[in-house]
Amino acid sequence: MIANLGLNTLIIGLLVSLLSATEDMSKWLRPSEVPQPKNNKITPERIELGKLLYFDTRLSTSGKISCATCHHPKQGWTDLIPTSKAVGHNGLTGSRNSPVILNSAYQKHQFWDGRVRTLEQQALGPIEAGVEMNMSLDTLIPLLNNIKGYQKLFKKAYPKSGGVITKDYLAKAIATFERTVVSTEAPFDRYVKGDKKAISEKAKKGFALFKGKAKCTTCHDGFNFTDGSFHNVGLNDGELTGAELGRYNVKGRAGWYGVMKTPTLRDITKSYPYMHDGSVKTLEEATEICANGGRYEHNVKNKSLDIKDRGLNKTEINQLVSFMKSLTGPDMKLKIPTKFPQ
Repeated sequence: MIANLGLNTLIIGLLVSLLSATEDMSKWLRPSEVPQPKNNKITPERIELGKLLYFDTRLSTSGKISCATCHHPKQGWTDLIPTSKAVGHNGLTGSRNSPVILNSAYQKHQFWDGRVRTLEQQALGPIEAGVEMNMSLDTLIPLLNNIKGYQKLFKKAYPKSGGVITKDYLAKAIATFERTVVSTEAPFDRYVKGDKKAISEKAKKGFALFKGKAKCTTCHDGFNFTDGSFHNVGLNDGELTGAELGRYNVKGRAGWYGVMKTPTLRDITKSYPYMHDGSVKTLEEATEICANGGRYEHNVKNKSLDIKDRGLNKTEINQLVSFMKSLTGPDMKLKIPTKFPQ
């Protein structure tokens, strides 16, 4: 029996190696260019301006909160202090876990419920949200126009503005910086490019499971490891209300009940806790939920048909986690500003 088990392990290992050698791995490579709209092309001036605005706490009523408070580069572009729900103005708690902005330029929808499509549409929402930055744009725009340093930077980044700051230019500048927040080269990327020693044998087995038995690619496919769509992974039982309704609040269709956007798995080890409600602390638990049928033995209302019990054992769960860890690269090179326009 032991000899047979050893032989089976050897055969599986050989099959994994053979598939890796013959499979077209190009779909796992990042596109050569970052998507950008024609009316807001990326330039160095716009990136620098957007970065300053992104980290500037003066964009909040309290003067203590910036975009980076909930989406910080030192915490995988989520909350600098990991929390299950975003914490904003005067310590108010949001209804959802802060989503990562990493690789959001490649996403077709923004926010957990996908209520807007572009980063420009997304950029101003948190500023005005009462539980986040709580700053009215009617107050903020005059404030920014009274800062000569920002007037000069807007004129340089958007010459047609003449240095006059508007909601539109503010959104464009922040969106441009966010568009440059992309994942760095991870061990998995080196593996895809031909370095077969870049990831462990355990991770390779996890990759095979990811594409095969576990069927993770149903939702997490391509270089960004997301289908860009929405799913109910069975986290909550019973009737849902408020923000837990997810995309149903946006579209009002029964099929969207409780569904949330599929997040990227890039740099996944940095962005805990997991899921839209921040209720999952570890990758092992997240993998168990998604790959083995959800959080409950019975089906919850409108749970995705893709969330099925795949019969994965602990060894296979650990192999999947090992693979996902190989998707983490070093932090992108970024000088966080400490001085802001006056």
